[in-house]
Amino acid sequence: MVESKLDVSLVMPAFNEEDNIKEAVEKARSVVSGLGVRYEVIVVDDGSFDDTLTEAVNYSNGHSRVRILSYRKNMGKGFAVKTGFYHANGDVVIFIDSDLDIHPNQICEYLGALKSADMVIASKRHPQSKVETPLVRRLLSQSFNVLARLLTGVKVSDTQTGLKAIRRTAFETIFSRLAVKRYAYDVELLTVAGLNGIKIAELPINVQMRSMFKFKEAWRMLIDLLGIAYRLRVSKFYS
Repeated sequence: MVESKLDVSLVMPAFNEEDNIKEAVEKARSVVSGLGVRYEVIVVDDGSFDDTLTEAVNYSNGHSRVRILSYRKNMGKGFAVKTGFYHANGDVVIFIDSDLDIHPNQICEYLGALKSADMVIASKRHPQSKVETPLVRRLLSQSFNVLARLLTGVKVSDTQTGLKAIRRTAFETIFSRLAVKRYAYDVELLTVAGLNGIKIAELPINVQMRSMFKFKEAWRMLIDLLGIAYRLRVSKFYS
């Protein structure tokens, strides 16, 4: 891991986002550049098999603060997040999905909240949140959250929303203990953070979730969650 030289690193994992990636990165870059901080935007192409990488590279050619990381095999969002963090130079690292379900203009509030917390996460269940999502996806999300809290003891109201800001020092404390590569990486991140006394704040979010869950994705999330519970309760891996 390189020495921190910047204020903010914005990490954007991307998988098959050729239609969104340029717009998503431009919106994110515009927001962060207006904050008067030293920043970088890191796009992590998670083995996309469309033109996500080409579109991202074309955009970065005209913007020196945008960096592109890529690997051939799709490894999962958790792996992409860890890859982005490993290459990040900022004292604060922000993770935001690149599918434009969440507009990056909400980043400012999350950065401000880090003055009194180590990690700030978006919560769809915050009373001030505005959420548009298909009913089936909403029900699956609520069910998964209940199950995650039962199995891991995680205290937050929502683990899965794709905007999180964290102090570099806090992430470095738990970085080596994160094992999940795919869908439930958020649960593991928050579980290990809680075990290490990292102060977590939840903020409202405006989100439009357009895509539907696939059964295979839901099944993999459950498997990941059971693995986290095993490492937490049985093998004591996180201790």
